[in-house]
Parts: sequence; C-alpha cells; structure tokens
Amino acid sequence: MQYYKVCYSVRNLKDRSKKPWICECYPSGRDGKRIRKRFATKGEATAFEHFTMSEVNDKPWLANKVDNRRLKDLLDTWWEVHGHTVKTGQNSYNLMAKTIAMLNNPIAHLFTKKDYLAYRANRVSYHRNPPNVAISSSNQNIELKTLRSMFNRLIKYDVWKLPNPLADIELVKIAEKELSYLTKEQIHNVLSALAADDSLPAKQIHVVAKICLATGCRIGEALSLKHSQITKYKLTFTETKGKKNRSVPISPTLYEEILRNSVSSHAIFNVNYKKAWMCVKRALPNHVPAGQATHVFRHTFASHFMMNGGDILVLQRIWGHQKIEQTMTYAHFAPEH
Repeated sequence: MQYYKVCYSVRNLKDRSKKPWICECYPSGRDGKRIRKRFATKGEATAFEHFTMSEVNDKPWLANKVDNRRLKDLLDTWWEVHGHTVKTGQNSYNLMAKTIAMLNNPIAHLFTKKDYLAYRANRVSYHRNPPNVAISSSNQNIELKTLRSMFNRLIKYDVWKLPNPLADIELVKIAEKELSYLTKEQIHNVLSALAADDSLPAKQIHVVAKICLATGCRIGEALSLKHSQITKYKLTFTETKGKKNRSVPISPTLYEEILRNSVSSHAIFNVNYKKAWMCVKRALPNHVPAGQATHVFRHTFASHFMMNGGDILVLQRIWGHQKIEQTMTYAHFAPEH
C-alpha cells in the first residue's frame, strides 16, 4: 500500500494488537528502501526511528548523506540565519513553532504538500476557549505564507538543498470584505463611551482613539508613541509596518491633550494591545464586523478624508503605503467617484 502520511513516521495503528505502534522510515529518501517495524510502546518505536535514521549519517562511505533534520531544526536554523534580524521575527518564529508542533514535527525531507493540505483541512484553533473552532481563511493563509517563506529563505541562504514543499500550494480564497467606518455621530458616541468607561486603561484609550481618528495611524502605532516622536503639532510614526517613518500634523488641542495624559517622561501610554482592544470593543456599535474593532478608526479616517475631497495620493503618503493599489480601496468614497 502506498503511504503518503510520511510525516508521521511513528504512529499508533489503534488496531488493539499487542504491538499497535509502528515506525515507518525511509533512510535513503522517499524513493529509497522503506523500513517498517511494530512495537508495543511509542518510546520503543521512536527509539528505533532515531537509531535507523542516525545509522545512515554514521556511514561516511555513503555518497550522499540523508538530511534527517526535522521542521523544528529548520525553524531554529531560520532564526539563526535570518529570523533574529527582522522586526517581526519573534512573532513569526512563535507562529511557525505552533504550526510545526501541530504537524507533529516531521522529518523535513519527508514532509510534502499532501501532508500540509491534510493538516490544513483539519486545522482548528489551538486556543482552549472555545476549543475545536476552525480558524479563519486569512489566518490559514498567514500560517502557510509564513512557513513557506521559511523554506524560501533557507534555500536562498543555501542551508536547505531540496525544493520548497509548500511552493505550489494555493492560498485559501477570501471574499472581499466591506470595510466598516464610523459616521460623525458614531464617532461622538464612541468617544463618549470611552470617556465614560471607568476601567483603568480607558482614559488612555480615549486619547489613543483620537490620535487614530486624526492621523489614520494603526492603534499599535499610537500605543507605542514616545515623547521623542512628538513635536509641536506633529506626530512622527517610526518602526511602522511599511518600514518607513512618516509625519502627520495634528491640532493644537490634540497636541496638548497627548502631553497632558502621558504616563512618563519617555512613553505616552502604557496599555497593551489586548486591553486596548477590549476597551474599544465595548465602545463600538454592534455593526462593526469581527476583526475590524481596532482598525475601524483607521478606516474611518480614510473614508472621511476621501469624502471631504482628499487626494488619494496624499492619503497614500499619510499611510505610508508602498503601492497605490493598497490605498485605492477608499477611492470610491471620493465625491466625484
């Protein structure tokens, strides 16, 4: 019988036999000899797998040693040669580590696109509360793109000799969502709700919301503001998603309010993203779609900017978009559209 789930080289057949655990190895690669052996315990099967695979590497007279690194080994190599150099490297590492664990950390050269597609078809959230919930298509795509980029980087740096096993897998198609924004009345209601919120972070988030609405910045960019980024009537956002600094003017009133509410001589705010999200979620109207809670202020800025006759190229510069196509999403709000 042809066997495709090669990533699970040790598995339980669950056939109620005295030796339900099977080790299936390809020491010389997928096209080479297959070794199968059954054991009473998982520990015995795993030990046999390690012995069989290591035996190949211990024979120097073999022309080509088989690379028996597992995906987690490749991830650690990726971190050493590239991951630690990028701003989002730690987040990417954490995401891939969870994915690899859910894939049972297969031997990398035996890992195929069929293995990944089978995994994706049954992928559910790893959060305990609520359990067994299918993740969104966008998260599926993030997971695939991140792991695929790891292989691409290892190939580029000549530390992975085989093709990228995920190269031909297509992303899950996602229906285009209507971006929600707030009307002037809703803006007033949301700011009033934040002002009336008696939770500890709410006072800061009230100012954060005003910054987002006035500049179109991401809520994370507002939360991370430092005094060094504030000059008279102007905010400069650094370490942005687009990797370019950008400066946006603000009103004298907002300038004074920011300084008046700063928490220290260095940082303006000390609220983390999760607490900010909770405050905003409580204040927003129910019509705002899931996943847009904190981003709705950015959408609102862009929508009103274009409705008031703003130039799409100016909006592109304010937002720091590298491609105008990213900004064109809001072109239909222009009066002449």
